[in-house]
Amino acid sequence: MRSTNLEDPREIRDAADVSAPALEAARDAVAKLRARMAAQIIGRDEVIDLILVALLADGHVLLEDFPGSGKTTLAKALGDAIVDDETESGFAAFRRIQFTPDLLPSDVTGVSVFDAGTSVFYFRRGPIFAHVVLADEINRTSPKVQAAMLEAMGEKQVSVDNETHPLDALFFVIATQNPLDLAGTYPLPVAQLDRFLFKVRMHHIDRAAELEVLDTYRERRDTERADLPRVTRSAVLAARRAIDTGIAIHPAIKEALVDLAMALRDDERVLQGNSTRSLVLSLPALQVRALMEGRDFVSSEDLEVLMPRVLGHRIELVPGLNDPDEVIADVLRGPLDRLAASTLARESALGA
Repeated sequence: MRSTNLEDPREIRDAADVSAPALEAARDAVAKLRARMAAQIIGRDEVIDLILVALLADGHVLLEDFPGSGKTTLAKALGDAIVDDETESGFAAFRRIQFTPDLLPSDVTGVSVFDAGTSVFYFRRGPIFAHVVLADEINRTSPKVQAAMLEAMGEKQVSVDNETHPLDALFFVIATQNPLDLAGTYPLPVAQLDRFLFKVRMHHIDRAAELEVLDTYRERRDTERADLPRVTRSAVLAARRAIDTGIAIHPAIKEALVDLAMALRDDERVLQGNSTRSLVLSLPALQVRALMEGRDFVSSEDLEVLMPRVLGHRIELVPGLNDPDEVIADVLRGPLDRLAASTLARESALGA
């Protein structure tokens, strides 16, 4: 589809007060994170880019994968690429939680412990108090634990013994589930799925990439890449702010998003359409991708690439249909065509 340029000099952007150096610093942070992750993860460039979009859009990612696909290495590489420059925070860079049916909410969030010496209860933080959390096989745990994750992912806080404990502003979850081994699992409810910005279906890497994994596994395991600088926590948060205010979103883009949602809800192939929240969450994701593509405005190309990822796990198809990406791409054609037509009309008016 034709990528439309929606940057109009006569229409002042929301980000007019943001300097170019702030956006350049954000691009630099993205490049450093991508370089460190790509040095550890072979053949997963698209997944790495989606992970970085979600991180900088303040979202979370659900990976539907198979055992041994590199999900732990991917999440650990991201956590290792971020340096906590707030030494008093006490948050770990990376934590992995293996979800099992007997897991309790306190095993994730933390627990109040009684100190016999002072006769006072104090809160002992759980593994969720980290910058990057890998929630491995999240669908194997009980609904009660899933509810604790829901609060953490939605509100960036946990509640224990009627007390609320805030998580870090950088808090980012990469969750996984096996699409084939469903025995003894608890399917994620719609509310939980809606907290994930993307659901990424991973596939086996190609032959050349798999050979490279075998050839370089010792080097990647044993070598500390001092030549690849890390990114500070503050730099990631600053990048989020710069992208939020510095990447323009034309009103026509928002109209296209609403038209897409309404068309999906009315489509006879769709039993349940996407929520309004999904449209809100998609805005920063579109902005991040625009930045990664070297633009300071969102284009129709960003919608075409990201919306199947954003909406694929949020719609329910009629029985017999199993490919939401195909339905979304089909329905998306209409809004994108109207978006292109409106852009051409504006360009003609400006040239007149």
